[in-house]
Formats: sequence, structure tokens, C-alpha cells
Amino acid sequence: MPRNILVVGELAGGQPSSTTLELLSGAAGLAEGGTVSVTLLGTGATAAAAGCAGATTAYANDDAGYDTFNGERWLTALTAACDQASPDVILIGQTTAGREIGPRLAHRRGSAVAMDCTSIVAEGGAIKAQRPAYGGNALATYAFATSPAVATVRAKSWDAVPGAAPSSTVALPGAGESRTNVTGKEQVVAEGLQLQDAKVVISGGRGLGSAEAFSVVEDLAAAIGKDKAAVGASRAAVDLGWYPPSQQVGLTGKVVTPDVYFAVAISGASQHMAGCSGSKVIVAINRDADANIFGFAKYGIVGDYKTVVPAIIEELKK
Repeated sequence: MPRNILVVGELAGGQPSSTTLELLSGAAGLAEGGTVSVTLLGTGATAAAAGCAGATTAYANDDAGYDTFNGERWLTALTAACDQASPDVILIGQTTAGREIGPRLAHRRGSAVAMDCTSIVAEGGAIKAQRPAYGGNALATYAFATSPAVATVRAKSWDAVPGAAPSSTVALPGAGESRTNVTGKEQVVAEGLQLQDAKVVISGGRGLGSAEAFSVVEDLAAAIGKDKAAVGASRAAVDLGWYPPSQQVGLTGKVVTPDVYFAVAISGASQHMAGCSGSKVIVAINRDADANIFGFAKYGIVGDYKTVVPAIIEELKK
């Protein structure tokens, strides 16, 4: 069944964000012979549209008034894109912008939105969205009774794949007046490799015993290479103030899909596994042989991290 899919894209460093490219890949599979289009707003949007692999049409505007996200301004432009694209499905990243835009755009189109989805599929001619429920202890599947189906989707839910650039670009309205204005913006600067970009993620949990113990986890990341590995933490460790919230992995933190995920002194609660279960290989290190994490791990080491991790580091140095 052919469908028209509209992806609400975002810019990062003057280029389509990685999540935008992932959404375009997912949209290509859902379209089933229909059209895939994308919106981009802000300085350099028209030029950046050439990098939106898989879209047939790009709706863009280079107005600098869109550079700082403002829901009211974006909604005007997105409504214009919807009027022209007539989408059956609208996909938005589960980002700061997406969390606001999703519900408001669905309301304007007289439809409904599924938030924080991990999977969007076409089943029996209908679009179905899956998202974690009950704190990650279950997965809920939703069907849409109205059109367009609007969904915000987590990063890494699809893999970005190469494709043809849009064959046409349509200009959207410029940024107009808004009842709200952003008077300032303070951005947290994170050093080193970002969790979502790392091929190897080493996360520490409450079982480490203290904030100082994270130095062992950081040593392991350094031994693997700062260009390959990043350090994460469980929610319990973050709540205790042992590691920054920006490094939290889990349902209420970051979703990561590295080649290798080291879970050091992490029990494996469903809330945490919701953020790392997409890893290609999970290596668990825990003193408790009955820890839930071993049910998800490809490789498990039952032992004290204070002994196990230094031994791994020594082997890596060789």
C-alpha cells in the first residue's frame, strides 16, 4: 500500500542530523512505493537538503529566524509542508523539538501522536507504533484510527542508508512573529566522544560503590581508545550523583547501539536495558551470578570489577 511519508528534519552543524537520516531510511521502507519528503528549517537548509538521502522532495527555508527552535514558528512552516505533501505518516525525532512539535502538529492536523517510539511498522495495511511502557517493563503497540499518523521516534531506531538526493526543493514560508521568544541559550559542552557515536560504550552502575570508582571505567575506555570508546552510567549511579546526567544510558537517558557494550556492576534492570539492548555485543561484569544483565549478555564475567577490569586493561595494553 503506497504511502506518503513526511520527515520533520533537523540541522546539526549545517547538515541534516543523524536522526534525520535515520528517519529517512525508515520512511523509505514504510512508503511502499509512495513518496518520501523532508522539511529543513534554518541557515543553510536548502543546501543541506541535498544530503537528505531517500527523500524525493525537500521543503526548506534558510531563514535564520528558524535557527533557534521556536515551536510556534516551526508549526507554521510545517503546516504549509503538510498541505503540499499530504502525508499519511509524519515522522519526527524524539528530540527537544520533536517532543513539542509532535503533539501540536497532530492536533493541528486533527490526528493523534505516538511519542518516544522505538519501532514503526506497516502491518496489515495499517501503521503501528511500538514504545516502552510501565517504565520499560513492557512494550506497547499502538494503531492509528486517524490520518496522518504522527510519531516521534528515538535515535538509532533505524540505520541510515545511502540513497538518492531529493529531485526537487520547495520553499517554505519564512519565520514569522511568535508570542514567545528565546532570550538566551546555554549549551552544555561535553568532552570527548559522544555516547551515541561511540563504537564501544563502557557503563558503570551502582555496584561500583562510589563516584571515585568510575575512574576504573574511564581507564578501560582510555585503554580501548578515546576515539572509539565512551563512558556511560546507569540511572542509579547518576541519581547518586556519581556521574553526569548527560552520560546516563537507559529509558530516561541516552539510547546507544554500539558494537560492544560493557556493563560494569550493572544489575540489568529493564529501564537500563531499554537504552542499550540494541548493542551488537553486550559484555557483563558483575559479582552476582544471578544478575539480570547476564540474560542479555553475549559474554558474562562473574567477579569483582576491581579485579576483572584492571585485568582487561592489562590485556588491551599488550
